[in-house]
Amino acid sequence: MTAKIKEACGIFGAFAPQEDVSRVTFFGLFALQHRGQESTGIATTDGQKIHLQKGMGLVSQFFEEETLEKLKGFAAIGHNRYSTTGSSRECNAQPILVGEGPNAMALAHNGNIVNSAYLREELERKGVSFQTTTDSEVIAQLILTCPERTWVEKIKHAMHRLEGAYSLVMLTRDALIGVRDPFGVRPLCMGSLDGGWIIASETCALDHMGALFAGEVAPGEIVYIDGKGKQSYRQPSPRQALCVFEYIYFARPDSSLSGNLIYPCRMSMGAHLAREYPVDADMVIGVPDSATAAGIGYANESGIPFGEALIKNRYVGRTFIEPQQRLRELGVKLKFNPLYELLRGKRIVVVDDSIVRGTTTPRVINMLRRAGAREIHMRVCAPPIKHPCFFGVDMASRWELIAANKTISGIKEFIGADSLGYLSMEGLIESVGVPAEKLCHACFSGEYPIPVQLAMDKLALEHSEKEPVAAFSST
Repeated sequence: MTAKIKEACGIFGAFAPQEDVSRVTFFGLFALQHRGQESTGIATTDGQKIHLQKGMGLVSQFFEEETLEKLKGFAAIGHNRYSTTGSSRECNAQPILVGEGPNAMALAHNGNIVNSAYLREELERKGVSFQTTTDSEVIAQLILTCPERTWVEKIKHAMHRLEGAYSLVMLTRDALIGVRDPFGVRPLCMGSLDGGWIIASETCALDHMGALFAGEVAPGEIVYIDGKGKQSYRQPSPRQALCVFEYIYFARPDSSLSGNLIYPCRMSMGAHLAREYPVDADMVIGVPDSATAAGIGYANESGIPFGEALIKNRYVGRTFIEPQQRLRELGVKLKFNPLYELLRGKRIVVVDDSIVRGTTTPRVINMLRRAGAREIHMRVCAPPIKHPCFFGVDMASRWELIAANKTISGIKEFIGADSLGYLSMEGLIESVGVPAEKLCHACFSGEYPIPVQLAMDKLALEHSEKEPVAAFSST
């Protein structure tokens, strides 16, 4: 179920001297709120100083009129965070500001650096002190301390040392910079806006600003934007490895990746599921909102009517109010409510994006049975997840992944479904419309595009505050 996978972060940048860049960035982050709900922040430059405001919570919770008024300038970057390296606390909120005067730089990062502990120890031996426990600050300090003269040369040097996934937006006193790792694991795109430029995690953020799509930042590309215009610098790309879960779940359905709109890709996943796992049933429902399109695709292909028999409370989100024990025990009922009249006595096909740990799915199935469903047939838009992700998605360790420890039959019994079908890898790749060799599908196949230490810990840099972390490198 969608509650089990934690999003990658959302990043946004604007170089727009004719606009109020703090407000442009605020609404850009608002469009990318689905990618991270723990903390948010915006940095701007006026040519003399970089201004920064960041804190815990949603974009609409933290930013107010008086906060945005403090953010003056002609260029800005912003960040919505879900923690992948470093815990969820205020010091780890982004953007991260390092350096002083002409060397000041703000950075926002989406992804995960697999050799961050090794690089941090190296930098600390050189006398660099850290204010956070994130791999993002490791990137920033690695760039800042590089002896090269220009920002572009510093970034190129850092890219040769960094191993892992990183899409970055950076802000100097004079320029906005976008960077994407040589594998292109996390998305990054560009748009033009009234003589200025936008860089964002997804195209939906460009659409909300009225920006014209100007292409994706290529794997290994550095985009440098200042008063003289936009310049591009390409680094070698060994292969492309865009995270396939962007298509399944992370990206908004109105975003495009590699020229493909997400919504019809998800409909195609549902249609493939209907062909691979047909069943006699009375109604198809998609678990809202991420599996709605796939549910419609299954219904269209199978000829079984689609129904909205599971209503999502879209205002649950992240909250700092802890529910009472009785409400906590209701669990999934706080997020979903079934329509009893539509479910009673029916044979239901439930389409969802994924099953990770298998903790939420049984609760939803039990809730549907209590609402009167006679049969429940589970259909999943992703192949079985058997391997953890190390590139920016908190997807549990392998011993927590239900598909790594149970057979399909065992999972069916565990979740309480009458039948269970996972989309095949072939069906997924055909639905996405991108060749398998240009995607990262390691969570299904175990074939990581970048070598990793399989026992990596997202809090490894936090542990290093108390005791040394064993240095590791993927080379």
